[in-house]
Amino acid sequence: MQLKDSVIIVTGGGQGLGRAMAEYLAGRGARLALVDLDQARLDEAVNACKAAGGDARAYVCNVANEDQVSAMVNQVADDFGTINGLINNAGILRDGLLLKAKDGQIQKMSLSQWQSVIDVNLTGVFLGTREVAAKMVELGSKGLIINISSISRAGNMGQSNYSAAKAGVAALTVVWAKELARYGIRVAGIAPGFIETEMTGGMKPEALEKMTAGIPLRRMGKPEEIAHSAAYLFENDYYSGRILELDGGLRL
Repeated sequence: MQLKDSVIIVTGGGQGLGRAMAEYLAGRGARLALVDLDQARLDEAVNACKAAGGDARAYVCNVANEDQVSAMVNQVADDFGTINGLINNAGILRDGLLLKAKDGQIQKMSLSQWQSVIDVNLTGVFLGTREVAAKMVELGSKGLIINISSISRAGNMGQSNYSAAKAGVAALTVVWAKELARYGIRVAGIAPGFIETEMTGGMKPEALEKMTAGIPLRRMGKPEEIAHSAAYLFENDYYSGRILELDGGLRL
C-alpha cells in the first residue's frame, strides 16, 4: 500500500501517539482524518499534519457512541472520496486495584471505572473497525486497519480494565484479519510498552526512573518510533493478523 494520497482515519488523533502517527504519515503524503473529542487539540494537529506535507481534517467524535462513529465514517468518505485505512488509537485510563483492604475497609474498583475503559478502549475499536470496514467494502477500497493494543494486554497490576480491553483488542486483530482478508482489508496491531507521552511526562521522576530501570534498553520508547512502525505496517502488504510489539524488550 502506498501512503501517498491514501486516506487514513486516526482516532485519538488530537494528541499523544495519535498525533505523532498522523504527523508522520502526513510527511509521507497521506491524507488524514483526525478524530478526537477536543476541537482545539484537533485543530493544532491538523495544522501540524499540513505543515508536515499532508492534507488533514478534524472530526469531533466519541468513539464509544455508535451513531457518532457511523456519521463520522460517512462524513470522512464524503469529504475525501474514499477510505484506505484506520488506526484505532483512542483510549483512556481509569487505573485502580480490583480491591484494596485497609484498616478493615474494602475499597473496590467501581463499575464505572471498569465500564468507561471497556467502552472506549474495546467497544470503540469494535465500532470503528466495523464501520470503516463496511465503508471500504462499499467503496471497493483496500487497505489496512491498525489496532493499538498494549504491553498491558499480558496483565498489569492495577489495570484490570485496561488489560482486559487491550487483550481483547489483540484477539480481535487476529479474528478480523481472517474475516476481512477476502475483501482486501488487512488488520494488524501494535502493542507499545512505555512511551514518552504527555501521560508519562506527568509522572514523578522517581517513578519514571524505577519504570525505566526495568526496560532492557533502559529508556522509554519515542512516539515517532511507534509512528514509524505504523507506516511500515501500511506499506507491507503481507503483514496481517499479528501484533507488533514495541516495548524495548520489556515483559510484564
